[in-house]
Amino acid sequence: VQLQAYGGGLVQDGESLRLSCSASGITFSIYAMGWYRQAPGKQREWVATVTSDGRTWYTSSVEGRFTIFRDNAKNTVYLQMNRLKPEDTAAYYCEAYRASESYWGQGTLVTVSS
Repeated sequence: VQLQAYGGGLVQDGESLRLSCSASGITFSIYAMGWYRQAPGKQREWVATVTSDGRTWYTSSVEGRFTIFRDNAKNTVYLQMNRLKPEDTAAYYCEAYRASESYWGQGTLVTVSS
């Protein structure tokens, strides 16, 4: 199983980025997919989830700015991040999970400068 996250980079306050996470080795469509982030010196925190049937949830700090969506034909989950803030700076990780199974990708770094 492999999850590959990419799309991070350096942006200015208020700009946008789209992260992608491509999965292989699993039946992607039956897994819930999540995005998490870890800022320097802080614990990893949950950001957003999209279930296998397309329901979405967001942590309050990104609600209305971030959108998680999936393309099962491409085995990919996305995180569209708009109106980015310096406090969004973190390494972003994707997770595929179902029942007792959980798989993680490597992080992709997002840096938002003020």
